[in-house]
Amino acid sequence: MNATNPNKALWEKGDFTRLAATMRESGDKVVESLGVKPGMKVLDLGCGDGTTALPAAKRGAEVLGVDIASNLVAAGKRRAEEAGLANLRFQEGDACALTDLPDQTFDLALSMFGAMFAPKPDDVARELVRVVKPGGRIVMGNWIPNDPTLVAQVLKTSMSYSPPPPEGFISPMLWGSEAAVTERFGKAGVPPENISFSRETYEFQFPGSPSELLAVFRNYYGPTMNAFAAAEANGRADDLQRELEALFTAQNKGGRDGTTSIPATFLRVTVKRP
Repeated sequence: MNATNPNKALWEKGDFTRLAATMRESGDKVVESLGVKPGMKVLDLGCGDGTTALPAAKRGAEVLGVDIASNLVAAGKRRAEEAGLANLRFQEGDACALTDLPDQTFDLALSMFGAMFAPKPDDVARELVRVVKPGGRIVMGNWIPNDPTLVAQVLKTSMSYSPPPPEGFISPMLWGSEAAVTERFGKAGVPPENISFSRETYEFQFPGSPSELLAVFRNYYGPTMNAFAAAEANGRADDLQRELEALFTAQNKGGRDGTTSIPATFLRVTVKRP
């Protein structure tokens, strides 16, 4: 594993588990919708600390969670141990090169907002197809470019305060484009008729105000942390704070009890492995 991998550095920055804690309910609903059953072999790629891996294991599947960030793998192992799930393992790995995973191993490969951030999308599609059994499924949840809901807008705003990306950078948001997804899996040997799409909603549930939820993003979520660091260097941190605070407040659907509930639309991609 290359310790200088910028993607690894991004996701080991801060503590994504703080944000993941607001996503548990939606993670469970996604797994419920997939019909995960005892005995299924499931790969959760870009698994974080197990927001979808734990619910899959609790339904009896044999689950492997793979993430590039060593701190999130360690956190996932702790959560599996605390839950007493012997059928759930976590390990470090790169979505662009799953070198230690054999061909045609899994009935289902799942990646919710994980593999989309890997830098070589064609390699990600090829690896997902390679490790899934013929007739098995690949399911991705990807944020959508220019979508008006929370995460797409947080990432868009963060980019506007950040230095330009390096040459050759491919935006992770292209995984939210149906045409790009069809092209990527096509190169990996999947015909278009084996790929389907739907738009679905993930809820961020937080026991505090929208401003307090924004503080979690600012202090613990790599892309937002980087944006604030760049904004501070340019004397624009207050502008970024104001812009994001307005966004979080406007999108909050929570009640008057001081809790925050913000929906975010994502593209659900379902691929049937030929």
